[in-house]
Amino acid sequence: MEERAEIDVLICGAGAAGLTLAIDLARRGVLFRIVEQMERPFAGSRGKGLQPRTQEVFEDLGIIDRIMAAGGVYPPMREYRNDGGYDEKAVFEAPEPSPDVPYFIALMIPQFLTEGVMRERLAELGHRVEFGTALIDFEQDDDGVGARLKSSGGEERVHTRYLVGADGGRSSIRSALGIDFPGKTLGVRAIVADAHLSGLDRAAWHQFNDGDMERLVMICPLAGTDLFQVQAPIPLDGEPDLSADGLTRMIAERTGRSDIDVQSVAWASAYAMNARLADRYRVGRVLLAGDAAHIHPPTGGQGLNTSVQDAYNLGWKLAAVLAGAPATLLDTYEEERRAVAADVLGLSTQLLDRQREQGGMRRGRDTHQLDIGYPHSSLSHDGGGRTIGPRAGERMPDATLTGAAGQPRRLFDVMTGTHWTLLLSSPDYWPIVAARAGLRVVTVGEGAELRDPSNQLSLAEGGCLLIRPDGYVGATFDAASSTLVGDYLAKVLPSENACSQSNGRVGVAPT
Repeated sequence: MEERAEIDVLICGAGAAGLTLAIDLARRGVLFRIVEQMERPFAGSRGKGLQPRTQEVFEDLGIIDRIMAAGGVYPPMREYRNDGGYDEKAVFEAPEPSPDVPYFIALMIPQFLTEGVMRERLAELGHRVEFGTALIDFEQDDDGVGARLKSSGGEERVHTRYLVGADGGRSSIRSALGIDFPGKTLGVRAIVADAHLSGLDRAAWHQFNDGDMERLVMICPLAGTDLFQVQAPIPLDGEPDLSADGLTRMIAERTGRSDIDVQSVAWASAYAMNARLADRYRVGRVLLAGDAAHIHPPTGGQGLNTSVQDAYNLGWKLAAVLAGAPATLLDTYEEERRAVAADVLGLSTQLLDRQREQGGMRRGRDTHQLDIGYPHSSLSHDGGGRTIGPRAGERMPDATLTGAAGQPRRLFDVMTGTHWTLLLSSPDYWPIVAARAGLRVVTVGEGAELRDPSNQLSLAEGGCLLIRPDGYVGATFDAASSTLVGDYLAKVLPSENACSQSNGRVGVAPT
């Protein structure tokens, strides 16, 4: 059995959560491997909706332009009536664009295309997914995790400082840890299939028999492909025929139309809808992310998006601890993300119940994930009685600012990268908070690096905002509490001494 050198993080599972974490760790200079037991990439559309908050994450990870080019906007929902006519309406409520929300509506892109773009980005950063490589077993101690991997080349042992289970709803890592996965089966079984078909145009998402769970069928053109996604609830018992002929028959029986012909099926699956949440996200040096930690019904398009944001929350914390930040920082991962998953799970289940009882698919801001935050996190510190503008734990909105030469500057451009961002309203803070690895210090005001003529940041004189690497406000301070900035940073950043002792093996990437 081959012995391999120690790594910092072993990621098991190369879905959206695993790939997000891999990209984030790669740009931070962390030594990691990402393994996937499947022999080849996932081929289905499954999680096809990217919410606005996930689009912001993908901008920071450097893939949003490619994602937008590969996908497209949702078409209107065309609801067919029994008289043969139909009504059309938007699937999502479309708010007016504003500078603080650069991505204001969900984007459609099949999951296999999303993950393809993510693997391409990972390759640009010098890494690849090891397909056909399974985790056989593992054991941990105070120093790390010993893992046994198996691939076509045989078995090997790997020692990693941390193991992340992003291995899906049936996670073997969660089971090995003995973590309970309570919840319930929701009494709905459904099929989803990616198919080539004729008889329907691609200008709408076609819905037949809305509100009738025995006859409902939805057929959606998949952006970026020539496929349609077929979705339908099915009886709890029996095996559905997911062949082209079987799907054609089902559609004809439910719609009364013989002109809709499924010609071929690229991918198909039958599944029972569940709502479950892991009791714990971490045991020692092993952590769970994505579907391994929570599973949702597909209503509202929350599952993949929540998984991406799990990894986005975990990545910077892992990198900081590996570089010498206090290990207690990792405790905040479960503290923050498990509460979010509980809320999202409740929303998804509520939307499913509403669809079963009343029909209808229209979605509003509650599904955009822009209002998700961590106001009660131990990392959220509001100092100085800030009453307007973003508070600690809230998503930092984008803003249109002005550079020193009068040029327009987006706040998100300043925040993009692996660093914390400290926005100061006065240069008097510079002696207190010196620039350091992992921190970008930016002054805002007349004669400063940035100007905020519309007061979008709501920075009072002498105040400051400390923004986390994942785009949430970590802390706010006023002039009277300015000396506390350094104390806060000591909880979340490695000391300068720790950075110098890392010898380049892992550290805070350049800002």
